[in-house]
Amino acid sequence: MGAQWKAKGKELAANARGRMFGKLAKDIMIAARAGADPASNARLRLVVEQARKVSMPKETLERAIKKGAGLTGEAVHFEHVIYEGFAPHQVPVMVECLTDNVNRTAPEMRVLFRKGHLGTSGSVAWDFNHVGMIEAEPTGGSAADAELAAIEAGAQDFEPGEEEGTTTFLTDPGDLDLVSRALPAQGFTVLSAKLGYKAKNPVDPAKLTPSQLEEVEAFLAAIDANDDVQNIFAGLGG
Repeated sequence: MGAQWKAKGKELAANARGRMFGKLAKDIMIAARAGADPASNARLRLVVEQARKVSMPKETLERAIKKGAGLTGEAVHFEHVIYEGFAPHQVPVMVECLTDNVNRTAPEMRVLFRKGHLGTSGSVAWDFNHVGMIEAEPTGGSAADAELAAIEAGAQDFEPGEEEGTTTFLTDPGDLDLVSRALPAQGFTVLSAKLGYKAKNPVDPAKLTPSQLEEVEAFLAAIDANDDVQNIFAGLGG
């Protein structure tokens, strides 16, 4: 979780799946600005693969592509905003939002951060590295060597992924696409690729009591439930 916080367990509830589809639809719309054909748009292809993996309805996926590419006549404008601060017990947090109305999002974030502390720009960012994050799994269940793959593909580092059997490869921000395209030749199938934030000094969960850890998780889950929030990067050890 020093890399990216995700809700524990499989999100199977209807409202949770709806939020997940909504976030993916935004990613698809933004990626589709560079072209509606996944075959010639690497960023769109990766997001479409993510959407299919979680069974996003075909109609929803196609509508997002057309809307983002400007094929529906609707104007699509999302502003990328990052909110920095602390969850309870001084756990640093970076919250990445895509919003069509900052005047709505900003006060909502202030309310959500009441159980923690909302900082100013730069107040927490210094304690995170801006990196490329590539989640991948061995192709066809092969026993591919993650360390060798990282070296050969040009990744900076690697660590166990969020899902069992996956690996997260960390890159320089500018090398994200290069490493993503190099990993298949090293025996890995890329599941997702995005820019994100990895904590330099994550808080050790063992230093928190069970009730304190629950408070942190509840705080992060409440933020994640906001429709404008795309990603949460928390400085909490795995």
